[in-house]
Amino acid sequence: MIEPHAPAPPGAPPPWAGPARLPVRPGTGRFLVLAGVFVCAACGLVYELELVALASYLVGDSVTQASVVLSVMVFAMGIGSLVAKRLRPLAAAGFGAIEAVLALVGGSSALALYAVFAWTGDWGGMWANGPRCLLVAFSLTIGLLIGAEIPLLMELIQRIRRQDPGGAVADLFAADYVGALVGGLAFPFLLLPLLGQLTSALITGAVNAVVGGALVLGLFRRDLTRRARWLLVIANITVLGVLASAAALVDDFERAARQAVYGREVRVALQTDVQEVVITGGTHGRPLDLFLDGRLRVSGRDERRYHEALVHPAMSGEHTRVLILGGGDGLAAREVLRHPGVHRVDVVEVDPGVVRLARQDPPLSRLNGHVYDDDRVHVMTDDAFHWLRVAPPRTYDVVISDLPDPGITASTKLYSQEFYGLARRVLTPDGRLAVHAGPVSSRPRVFWTVDTTLRAAGLRTAAYRVARPGVGGGASGFTAGPDRSAGPTRAPYDWGFIMAGRGGRPALRLGAGEGAPRAGTLTRAGLVAGARAAEETRVGGVAASTLVHPRYSRLSQY
Repeated sequence: MIEPHAPAPPGAPPPWAGPARLPVRPGTGRFLVLAGVFVCAACGLVYELELVALASYLVGDSVTQASVVLSVMVFAMGIGSLVAKRLRPLAAAGFGAIEAVLALVGGSSALALYAVFAWTGDWGGMWANGPRCLLVAFSLTIGLLIGAEIPLLMELIQRIRRQDPGGAVADLFAADYVGALVGGLAFPFLLLPLLGQLTSALITGAVNAVVGGALVLGLFRRDLTRRARWLLVIANITVLGVLASAAALVDDFERAARQAVYGREVRVALQTDVQEVVITGGTHGRPLDLFLDGRLRVSGRDERRYHEALVHPAMSGEHTRVLILGGGDGLAAREVLRHPGVHRVDVVEVDPGVVRLARQDPPLSRLNGHVYDDDRVHVMTDDAFHWLRVAPPRTYDVVISDLPDPGITASTKLYSQEFYGLARRVLTPDGRLAVHAGPVSSRPRVFWTVDTTLRAAGLRTAAYRVARPGVGGGASGFTAGPDRSAGPTRAPYDWGFIMAGRGGRPALRLGAGEGAPRAGTLTRAGLVAGARAAEETRVGGVAASTLVHPRYSRLSQY
């Protein structure tokens, strides 16, 4: 019969927490554990940032996605720490198992999320749908596993050399936070630009598995039974094999997923320093589609109707010097150059890759009329907000704002009162500003928030909409909305525009007289009807959007 242990005196370690039998000196062992903490913390933060980046890219609205992912993950870390208290008697084996599972789940998370998105395509609606639930499930699982690391690592450190709890916590958290710093900086500046989202997650998982397995099997192997050692070796080899196989096949996977998202006519697919750019069609009579970060920005089916409505009303006056904010595809510039008397067109585009394609891709350059070969067109590569801050005042007769929809979080500053104040400053006294403000019928509150914001910046406004014939019933087409993919039923039923001026309320009219271009899709009667239809949707009581208080949240879009 085995006698039970006598109760341990207060403050004494439990009987299973005796000194670890290390193959190295205690000081070296402690350093190796803290180095392992450093690497595992870096991997953990990369998983978090990967989920945030991929969710923002696939869904949009980066503030919401970051809030959901990080809050769920931090909550799960607390639960994981509580659960891991029960594993302290088996700290080495428990930590090894957790790292193997974390490497597999974290490393494959981006691949799984993108696969579900590509082959289901349903990221709209409420959070209850499958893909969004998968995002939350990954955040919850990774958070649980990361949280479970801390109590087990604390136990392992204390078994190497006992010290006061405060000192042990300080050492552990110092290594953890410094590792998180390195992981946080490595993701946007090293992993993402060099490897992409999918490969960087897979390699991070492999590093996590190697470091976690090496730490337990190399430093604490004497604490494990022979069976536990073999199980841990097999688990890590399996995880590394799965991640390596996925990394070897990731290019084929991306091509298949891209075809599932964009169709089989993908001609160009590249990742610039700013965004993913995909071009489909444009040859053999097929209309060209341009996607930026998965959102359909240009469709050869109806882009002319959009760009004529954006540009021509604003050009019905003095238009010697014209500024285009965004519009790197050259299509707005094409419409501007149709008007006689234009001496200079400045295009401010944040992504030089889009301009390069607009110059060099034959179908796209043919669609934009080879505008970048015109000596009057000058391109400035810069963020529109930053460029306006240093632009000379009262320079332009017309400013065309051809920018992403305000429903996308990254674009909200380009629809703020401060931004429109800067745009007002560069207008001549009789100058006009034309703004694409998103669809009117599906997001009237956002549209009228843009109008209120323009007026708060000291501009007088005239709103109008242009209907999209044939939309609905399965028709697809160009949408500048915040959703990741347009899809056959996601295209808006109209486009909304606002023209603003420094003086009185600008008149909505089309150019007349000798040499004035004839719009192919827009008439004066249609413009008047569009203004009347937009006014019927007016939403009262909306506040202006500012940099510190943006008003274009997803909840306010409907």
